[in-house]
Amino acid sequence: MTTYDLTTFGEAQIRLTVEKGNRLATCQQLRLTPAGSEANVAGLLSQLGRKTAFASSVPHGGLATRFMNEYRSVGVDLSHVVRTDDGRMALYFMEPGEYPLPAKVTYDRMYTKFREITPETFDWDALLDTQVLFVTGITAALTESTAETVTYAVEEAARRGVKVALDVNYRSLLWTPERARSVLEPLIDKVSILFCSRLDGIKVLGAEGDGPTVNAELHRRYGVDHVVSTDQISGVYYSGLQGQQSFAVEPVPVVDRPGAGDSFVAGTLHGYLNDDVLAGIGYGLRTSKLALTHHGDLTHVTPAELELPTSTDIVR
Repeated sequence: MTTYDLTTFGEAQIRLTVEKGNRLATCQQLRLTPAGSEANVAGLLSQLGRKTAFASSVPHGGLATRFMNEYRSVGVDLSHVVRTDDGRMALYFMEPGEYPLPAKVTYDRMYTKFREITPETFDWDALLDTQVLFVTGITAALTESTAETVTYAVEEAARRGVKVALDVNYRSLLWTPERARSVLEPLIDKVSILFCSRLDGIKVLGAEGDGPTVNAELHRRYGVDHVVSTDQISGVYYSGLQGQQSFAVEPVPVVDRPGAGDSFVAGTLHGYLNDDVLAGIGYGLRTSKLALTHHGDLTHVTPAELELPTSTDIVR
């Protein structure tokens, strides 16, 4: 029996969002919300009844307290977060954009303590007392040191028989496709479930074709138990031990977009932890739609809401 269902680590961030209809250069106020891809996945899974833990390195201070309160409030174990007396919180600014102006992200995350982490920073005996270790390309992209730590964590998890989930989650503002491939591809043979969008499969891993083709190619090439590929609103595709399947994506009105992809991953992992990735993709499609209905990177949801009918009636 393991202590956790899922553990993960990543950079704790604060998002500062411009109100729709404004630009960063001219806005008068910003909405502050905690953020972090790995923390978002742990946070949603915790709300679905899973035991999760998130590790990071954050300074003392009000912004870090705001982050810690957000994820602790939904049940994520933050006891493995390393607190420092100096340093700063990572920030990012978002302009939501309205057609024809695309959304724009501006990172302010240099010189954080998290960028200095090494494999020795965390207690792996505790963090790998888990069914699944979840890692992302975002953390690997930050510095040579964070890439080394992701590599160590995946290799150590595999050595101990812990399942590994990897989300490629390529960010062009953080690293090049060539660098991403050189770091992530050697890890894939230790991965049990791989999340890689069609575009990431093309840009980073050199696949070609439409969504189903890229998804099937990644599964054929790497032999991962489960490969899940998103393709924006065109569909979601699966290849793996449960066969091959495509899923339709229902476009919905967007209140706030960041975090929806993390919600999809978390929902899918909820099914994976029950040995049913296909059911998990169904959960993920629902959680990602719910994520778009409210502000914040962390999706707030209950298990009962995953079964809600598509109605705007008040639930009384």
